[in-house]
Amino acid sequence: MTSTLVELTASIVSSHATGTEMSGDDLIQEINKVYATLKKLETEGVAAEAGTAPGAPAMTLKKAFQNDQVGCLICGKTGFKTLTRHLKQAHDLKPGQYRKQFNIPSSQSLTAKNYSEARRKAANENNLAANLEKARAARAAKKGGAAKATAAKTAAPKAAKAKVAAKPAKAVKPVKTAKTKAAKAKA
Repeated sequence: MTSTLVELTASIVSSHATGTEMSGDDLIQEINKVYATLKKLETEGVAAEAGTAPGAPAMTLKKAFQNDQVGCLICGKTGFKTLTRHLKQAHDLKPGQYRKQFNIPSSQSLTAKNYSEARRKAANENNLAANLEKARAARAAKKGGAAKATAAKTAAPKAAKAKVAAKPAKAVKPVKTAKTKAAKAKA
């Protein structure tokens, strides 16, 4: 049965390693952890908890959110500049779900502080805020011009209807019949 555990371990770890970048040490740790879990399952016949209790963080918030890197509280991996992609790919979670699971305040960014600062600095150097404002103003002017043209088109039929309604109603002419002609002739 041991050879089957080794084969299962190899299969599981190779599948995990194809979707996640791992160093040599990470790979060895993963192999040991998977093998130990499978062996425990085999001997006990009961599902064992993986590492920590569900919902319990793998590390402290202080250790997870550092200036130069961010770590995942679910699996304990560190070295990320931002967590969003890792959360989606490895754990199928959205940032809001992750924050709720570990009670992370919304004021805490899921990116490394140095990374955020570098991005902000690059945006300021490239004058992206001014370019964005110009693009928004151009879009608003274009929409405003289109809105005025649309308003004029819709206003024209309304004005025509108003003119029709403003005209006094014409007097209805009586229909001339033989009786009315005879009545006129007598008068």
